[in-house]
Amino acid sequence: MTWTVGVDVGGSFTDFFAVNEHDGRTAVHKVLSTPQNPAQAIIQGLREMCDDHGIATHAISRFSHGTTVGTNALIQRKGARVALVTTSGFRDLLEIGRQTRPSIFSLQLDHPAPLVPRGLCFELDERTGPGGEIVRSPSDVGILETIDRVRESGVDACAVCFLFSFAADSNERRIAAALRKGIPGLYVSRSSDIYPEIREFERFSTTVLNAYLQPVFDEYLTTLESVLGEIIPSAAIGINQSNGGLTSIGTGRDYPVRTILSGPAAGVLGSIHVALESSYKNVITLDMGGTSADVGLVREGEADLSTSRDVAGFPVRLPMIDIHTVGAGGGSVAWIDRDGLLKVGPRSAGADPGPACYGRGGVEPTVSDANAVLGRLDPSGLLGGKMKIDLDAARNAIRLVAEPIGHSVEATALGISDIVVANMVRAVRRISVERGYDPRDYTLMSFGGAGGLHAVEVGRMLGIRKVVVPHSPGILCAMGLVVADMKEDLVRSTRLPVTDGNLESLRPVLEGLAKDLDDWFEAERIPGCDRDCQIALDMRFVGQNHELRVPLPDASVDSAPSGSRLTDMFLTEHRRCYGYANADDRIEIINVRLTGFGRRRRDSSRERKRSNRELKCPRPVTVRPVLFDIATDTPADTPVFDREVLEPGQWLRGPAVVRQLDSTTILGPGDILLVDEHRNLVIDVS
Repeated sequence: MTWTVGVDVGGSFTDFFAVNEHDGRTAVHKVLSTPQNPAQAIIQGLREMCDDHGIATHAISRFSHGTTVGTNALIQRKGARVALVTTSGFRDLLEIGRQTRPSIFSLQLDHPAPLVPRGLCFELDERTGPGGEIVRSPSDVGILETIDRVRESGVDACAVCFLFSFAADSNERRIAAALRKGIPGLYVSRSSDIYPEIREFERFSTTVLNAYLQPVFDEYLTTLESVLGEIIPSAAIGINQSNGGLTSIGTGRDYPVRTILSGPAAGVLGSIHVALESSYKNVITLDMGGTSADVGLVREGEADLSTSRDVAGFPVRLPMIDIHTVGAGGGSVAWIDRDGLLKVGPRSAGADPGPACYGRGGVEPTVSDANAVLGRLDPSGLLGGKMKIDLDAARNAIRLVAEPIGHSVEATALGISDIVVANMVRAVRRISVERGYDPRDYTLMSFGGAGGLHAVEVGRMLGIRKVVVPHSPGILCAMGLVVADMKEDLVRSTRLPVTDGNLESLRPVLEGLAKDLDDWFEAERIPGCDRDCQIALDMRFVGQNHELRVPLPDASVDSAPSGSRLTDMFLTEHRRCYGYANADDRIEIINVRLTGFGRRRRDSSRERKRSNRELKCPRPVTVRPVLFDIATDTPADTPVFDREVLEPGQWLRGPAVVRQLDSTTILGPGDILLVDEHRNLVIDVS
């Protein structure tokens, strides 16, 4: 068994990438997503890919999956009916929140309503102290009464969230076990199991989200596991997490909240893999798909991580690859606002009916329709000609917004393209300029089905001089799943002043985390030679409200840095983030983090061809008119090249169109493209 398959389910397409671990052969495939039943597109595409590329299903040993099921259920509010059991006096915590406003200049916009209405929040008379002392255990009578109330409410799932349970979880464990025993079939999530960390509101919110998604995710994974068991019975199934690592299907079923950014995280992993192969350590990733554009920042070959963010308006406290998402995809709908101005997104036409140019019944103007009108999409069709382009339908759709603003169809299409580029530029600035990084010091890694159509313009507006388009840009998220490691994040909260004497107290915390990590290694059957771990500390000045994550690359469970070394590391990180640090202020540790990896041993999955000379520009397969600038008034006759025939060392000068199965890349006039040894398109932006 030699094949590993990665499958990423997107808003418009479901992507497949397979690699033969023995000889390095690869296979790619795309099918339209089936939003009502994502498993349908997975099964269809898997069978088609195996038939088209001669892959024996019994030869597939590993199946890695990036899923949007949990995300979509949360966005569409189609999760389970959830109850909350909490400490007496805290039933309103989800409603009160943090007293922050989602939009500081809006007097009307409010936070979304809690997923658990007040009538389903049940209090239990128990109390744990901040130091982990059990002040009051719940009585047997109180537990039985709570079980009866949860049963009578008819909920599908229940979140158990007690105050200070991150310090001692015996009370949570007791009521959770009683609920499972007393109400068979009830999904129970307890906060000390989901993520035992300080900040009760974020911990409660994350636990409720997990309970809300559990029934939906369990049903989906059970169906998928059953069907895949018939097609690829020998394959180990891995589910990608928001932290950029795989987990088993059982863990994914228990912790669906970990998969909320599953697909975008896989794209960053694929970008890192491609970037390091080509010796790019600092890149900005731009993943433009059918529904959204996801941007991330990679420094020294590592993606930035965030431990706290909002998803669909709800705070989530879990380690996630730091990705900023905007509604700027190929299916993003153009519309006229009340002020009479043209806007694009965030609403998307999705996969069904999709953009008008797809000929599947869509009538609204989208970014893809604009690209079709401008001549940037191949008129003969996408996916190798399998999906025809309906140019008349695209023009009719664009006309719906062109006439109200008094512009031609072509000028409006170019305006739609400019607006979606501006939306993505703002997203890139959000994760770079606003955090102290100059995007001009980075290479732009463009991928996603629509990324190559706009990446050069995004780079030009940001002052980025080099854009890299991987060999299979529309499939890169699926490729990221193939190269992903197994990963588990563990955390313990402990408030500890940073002094040499106090750091001895870290040892028992680290030893406890290490024991939990060993249990995970054994449960996931990770061989000893593939095991690895990393330690990080959340630190802050005493009196600050938020912490900074400080990695300890050379530390181990048995050997931690000295207090002075930790102080220097924290001050350096504080200066990098905020521009200053007071060396005289006291510093404290708030959280200890231990991340475990099941490293994936692999060779390069892509063909390498070195060339010591630049080859001549290849011959185009055709020439077609493409509109780049409305000021010229006429489209430019633009050569079109098939990507599969481009050889390492060859170069092109724009304007040009490079087409392939999963994406299209556009070069503006004067842009220069070179094919590197890994068959990436490296574009010098003029």
